Amino acid sequence: MEQKLRIGLIGLGQRGMATLRRYAVVDNAEITAIADLSADNTERALVTLKQQGHDSISVYQGESRWRNLCKDGNVDIVYICTDWASHARMAIFAMNNGKDVAIEVPAAMTVDECWALVDTTEQTGRRCTMLENCCYDTFHLGIMEMKRKGMFGDICHCEGAYIHDLRSDNGWVSYTVADHAGNPYPTHGLGPACQLLDIHHGDRLESLVSMSAPNKVNNTLIKTALGRTILIQFDERTPRPYSRLQTLCGTKGYAQKYPLPTIQIDGQTTLSGAEAEAYVHNQHNDDTRALVKRGNELGVENLMNYIMDYRLVHNLIKGKQPDISIYDAALWSCITELSARSVILGSKPVDIPDFTCGRWK
Repeated sequence: MEQKLRIGLIGLGQRGMATLRRYAVVDNAEITAIADLSADNTERALVTLKQQGHDSISVYQGESRWRNLCKDGNVDIVYICTDWASHARMAIFAMNNGKDVAIEVPAAMTVDECWALVDTTEQTGRRCTMLENCCYDTFHLGIMEMKRKGMFGDICHCEGAYIHDLRSDNGWVSYTVADHAGNPYPTHGLGPACQLLDIHHGDRLESLVSMSAPNKVNNTLIKTALGRTILIQFDERTPRPYSRLQTLCGTKGYAQKYPLPTIQIDGQTTLSGAEAEAYVHNQHNDDTRALVKRGNELGVENLMNYIMDYRLVHNLIKGKQPDISIYDAALWSCITELSARSVILGSKPVDIPDFTCGRWK
């Protein structure tokens, strides 16, 4: 009998319920426990799980719900889908109770929380990762293969963003944005950029400057130890079309996904639109190609979520570290506080901690 990864899911709101649906088609994984404050949410989740053929589900409610789930002996990994402010303390408690952890983005809201996650991971020996699905975007995965082949030359600048018109949203995300001076949601744009620049594998983020317009549109410019740059944008309060930019500039080529897929390789290729997207997807390695094919056959709601979920389960069952390390999770998340700090200081430069303590070299 094949080993299964037993998942305890905390948080059964919109993202949590989407996770329940996603994991119905992920091999070697099963949700064995759920926790939420709302009885309506847990009941809705149980209906979904039973429709998927799951009967023996532990349900935790009340003030101690998530702590009790973290102590459940029938759970291998705690999957955290709650509000941002609770991510770090739940993850730390779970690791201290012998569980691996997967955290929705961002993994933490402060630098101190980021350090606490790193320290707890190192002290307990548990595996802790952040669920940054944009690192599994099929365009990005193709670009990463092109980068590995040297098709862009030396990459000197990247851009990423979360631009999404959410002016009509009145949920907790909007309240968090309203109270935040900088970029409260940096990881969608930053994660892929850091992978392209080999951050923590020969380079590191060193410092940033950040500025925000009155309507909370934020621009954060980051410098690396090797002198390369990353621009991260955040905008949920204007009518701009959805974009994550996904831009790289190299000495031999250029690529961008939004607003129009574009590829330029000096002296060889200049493509845009569907042709550029098809060209990039054709660069996928065999593993990615197989996962895209399988996801399309299954009719999954979102390919990058499916690839992320599959990779997480595959790595943990095989005893491997997750694709996104705790050092990545901490680094990408700490920009939440540091961007605000720079804005409050009048856009002065702010140093970025080295969570690897020199091991990035």
